[in-house]
Amino acid sequence: MFRRLGHLVVHRRRLVLVLTGVFVVFAAVAGSGVFNALKGGGFEDPSAESTRARHLLEQRFHQGDPNIVVLFTPADGRVDSAASVAAGTALTTKLAAEPGVTQAASYWSLGSVAPLRSNHADKAIAFAFVQGDTDHVKKVAHRVVADLRGTTAAGKIEVGGMGPVYDEMSRTIQDDLSKAESIAVPVTLVLLVFIFGGLIAASLPLVVGLVAIMGAFLSLFLIAQITDVSIFSINLTTAMGLGLAIDYSLFVVSRFREELRKGKSVEDAVVRTVETAGRTVAFSGLTVAVSLSALLVFPLYFLRSFAYAGVAVVIVAAVASVVSLPALLATIGHRVDKFRILKREAPEAGTGFWHRIAMFVMRRPVGIAGVVILVLLLLGAPFLSVHFGTPDDRALPTSASSRQVSDQLRRDFTSNEGDAFGVVLDGTGDIGTYAQTVSKLPNVARVDAVTGSYIHGVKVVGPGASSARFQGGPGSWMSVVPSVEPVSTAGERLVKDVRAVPTTFRVSVGGQGAQLVDSKRAIFHRLPLAGGIIAISTFVLLFLLFGSVVVPIKAIVLNLLSLSATFGAMVWVFQQGHGHGLLNFTATGTLDTTTPILMFCVAFGLSMDYEVFLLSRIKEEHDRTGDNTASVAMGLERTGRIVTAAAALLAVTFLAMSTSSITFIKLFGLGLALAVVMDATVIRATLVPAFMRLAGEANWWAPRWLRKVYERFGIHESVEEEWVDEERELVGVS
Repeated sequence: MFRRLGHLVVHRRRLVLVLTGVFVVFAAVAGSGVFNALKGGGFEDPSAESTRARHLLEQRFHQGDPNIVVLFTPADGRVDSAASVAAGTALTTKLAAEPGVTQAASYWSLGSVAPLRSNHADKAIAFAFVQGDTDHVKKVAHRVVADLRGTTAAGKIEVGGMGPVYDEMSRTIQDDLSKAESIAVPVTLVLLVFIFGGLIAASLPLVVGLVAIMGAFLSLFLIAQITDVSIFSINLTTAMGLGLAIDYSLFVVSRFREELRKGKSVEDAVVRTVETAGRTVAFSGLTVAVSLSALLVFPLYFLRSFAYAGVAVVIVAAVASVVSLPALLATIGHRVDKFRILKREAPEAGTGFWHRIAMFVMRRPVGIAGVVILVLLLLGAPFLSVHFGTPDDRALPTSASSRQVSDQLRRDFTSNEGDAFGVVLDGTGDIGTYAQTVSKLPNVARVDAVTGSYIHGVKVVGPGASSARFQGGPGSWMSVVPSVEPVSTAGERLVKDVRAVPTTFRVSVGGQGAQLVDSKRAIFHRLPLAGGIIAISTFVLLFLLFGSVVVPIKAIVLNLLSLSATFGAMVWVFQQGHGHGLLNFTATGTLDTTTPILMFCVAFGLSMDYEVFLLSRIKEEHDRTGDNTASVAMGLERTGRIVTAAAALLAVTFLAMSTSSITFIKLFGLGLALAVVMDATVIRATLVPAFMRLAGEANWWAPRWLRKVYERFGIHESVEEEWVDEERELVGVS
């Protein structure tokens, strides 16, 4: 099949290049609206109790948890002075009149309730609720910030809350994306010139990267017309688009140059390249896509969005590498080596750094493997104390205006008014008694209900005009103001305590804390299914390729070891806060629940890339010589440099991504860079040769009945042929 594809690409090269150019232009134009089509939320389970509470509040009462908080600092420093009362009342009226604001209240409109003013009575807050999805809330919040924020004779007005936070996150991501590209592209180009040794060859992966990224943008734009897609998936799209394009192009271009050095014509070299390296790229892309597709089992569209983005960019990158790139190579021919800068001789077979490493490890497989495994487990130990959370305003840099408002609320106020959450009550019962009971719970600052406001079991304000909003239609609702961070262990405990209060009502608890509890439950419930999909599909794919049951199991175990060390390092840094000053982030004592899952799926797929490249060459040598030790050493020698080069280039794109100002994007980029580098070096250089040496001939064992399955359905095209003489094509050296 791939040989026929190679002939087609050669004979229709101009048509392929024209169609590729048209596709890039069309994707750039049509996909340019992708940023406006994507959403900033996606962290909630649509079927969870917290989601039901939010929908009931909006649909039945036209109310909800405050998502805009206005902080007013009067010029005279006294929130209860006549001038401040007048200014605060006017501010509340103006906030309520903002288009899109469903309801608004403030310290002054609620009867000077103490928790709504700062500890020194020099600041007070107003809050508002905007009904609608995250995209609508962001737009309204952006307009409210523009209309209200500033300093007047009456005092200083600042605007925060989750609406402005999501708005700033979306805008920051767009800026970070440009910054990451400005870092990754020039650094990558320099590395490509060093690896390929010439300017023309080094520029080809960037062409494929452009095709992949534009194609992925178009795919995300089209998918966003059908379902919700998270804005955060853009970062993965660009990082993986450029990274995989470089990864795949490295193998394709290197193979093409090798075939030219063997004396083949340009046309024959392209056909052979598609037949060999193209087949490997297609298979490797399939393994990455399968790993990412496991994210589709989760109900949070934030996670599903990374499956959409990841699978799209993998498919486009693979197709561009197997079709468009060979057509370009057929066109430029021998000019691929033009403007060559570096020329180095490849080491003789059976020598070189990677061969010596493999032989050293295989002479002491038990001792070296034991030490490496012990180190990996020690590095992974911090993950045993992981505490999961969801992103809040602290994911933004301290310079963000909405973050500054939240920091002042934490520091200067006794309660978190902007984090108040709604509790919907259906059925019959005594609302006053229930509200009073809830107000007595630990970490509850105040409860507002139709019967009045309660603090520590005492009614401090009776029913009035401001409490009428809690009644409407069937049932009622009340607002619970926490005294702790909702996205924390204490916040989760508060949600569980509220849900556990005995009552005759049917209670639906909403808010960020409830969303965290429900999201974690949804994620952990589906986690075994996602893990099973990845493990089984990986096992099947590797078995069909190699006909062994030992090799797939070894690959899965080694990947888990590698990722455990990465996850431990991420907990040590981002949860516990080591290096927060250097990396410029705020440690919250939690790790974003979704990020390790994303990292696992992406890193696992990329690890399979390198596993296939290495094992293919080892199997070829073993089939040729029957010598297990020699075949492992030769396999590592002939793939070590190219895998290391691919991993280094991919790590650069992820490290550029880690320059983001958004904490969990920074975590994602840094974690993936560490995972890729560790897998391509430590795992491949030590544990793979050690395990292959210890297993011996059992590496290629399979039960008789599975051997029959392999003989009938396995991939029998000579995958290992693509590694012949590859020691001279690794990293493009002649």
